[in-house]
Amino acid sequence: MAKEIKAMVKLQLPAGKANPAPPVGTALGPHGVNMQDFCMQFNNQTKEMGSTTVPVIITIFDDRSFTFILKSPPAAVLIKEALKLEKGSAAPHKDKVGVLTRKQAEDIAKRKWEDINANEMDQAVKIIAGTARSMGVKFEG
Repeated sequence: MAKEIKAMVKLQLPAGKANPAPPVGTALGPHGVNMQDFCMQFNNQTKEMGSTTVPVIITIFDDRSFTFILKSPPAAVLIKEALKLEKGSAAPHKDKVGVLTRKQAEDIAKRKWEDINANEMDQAVKIIAGTARSMGVKFEG
């Protein structure tokens, strides 16, 4: 007999640095999941990613067991990483904090290909460019 799904929880955690404190504890605690077990498994799978933010979808079953799927980092995180920025602009329509080239946008789109909602590379680049503009990064492409 198949296990019944009790809940699905989405979190964004720093790679290799999950611990039972919030946000993990507050998200998984009400479902009775062994938080330490999740943190160990997550940290083992993400330890090679540095300190990048990693989205994770946790499926919790009625017997308190769980599975999880790692997604690619958010586009904004990848843009900041590519341009070596601390953060985006506070006033993106006025103050520009960097310039993203088409080549950099394509590299980011390739990294996000499985999770991005596009069928062609040009569409994916437009999505990345839109994210960059909303962060105050000028797009040249």
